[in-house]
Amino acid sequence: MIIQRGRRLDHLSLVILMDPIEDINPKKDSSLAMLLAAQKKDWDIDYMLQSDLFWHDGEAFAQVRRMEVFDRQTDWFKLQEPIAVPLTTFDILLMRKDPPFDMDYIYSTYLLEQAESQGVLVLNHPASLRDFNEKLSTLWFPECCAPMCVSADMERIKAFIHQQGDVVVKPL
Repeated sequence: MIIQRGRRLDHLSLVILMDPIEDINPKKDSSLAMLLAAQKKDWDIDYMLQSDLFWHDGEAFAQVRRMEVFDRQTDWFKLQEPIAVPLTTFDILLMRKDPPFDMDYIYSTYLLEQAESQGVLVLNHPASLRDFNEKLSTLWFPECCAPMCVSADMERIKAFIHQQGDVVVKPL
């Protein structure tokens, strides 16, 4: 048995904040793969949505549901009844919510940051989720990128498309 900060590392509790699990593609979803690996290690797994986060009396809480996952294409999860618990109940919180990167997302990262300051290991780091935009992060590595245009000007975007031919267009 390994002990760190008073916790057993051979039996951890994990909560995942993600999009509705019923909407994932179990064949290729990396969050499900992580949950299956955690379950194989006999970790406790709980599940929550972004809307389940809340703040009460100086502490971050969530309405969570204990979860069991299965490696199959149908009926890949089973959820228990929801309960409200402090996020400090968990050793690890996996932030796997996909964008939109809206104000609800930003507010969630602030609550997760509070849980982190109270000892919860939050992956992915909440401040990094706010500061490191996944679509603009490649700007730091222009030598690794195809030609790119980031603009709110539709005429500039149209000219870029005309110049390049085959392009991928994504909203920010």
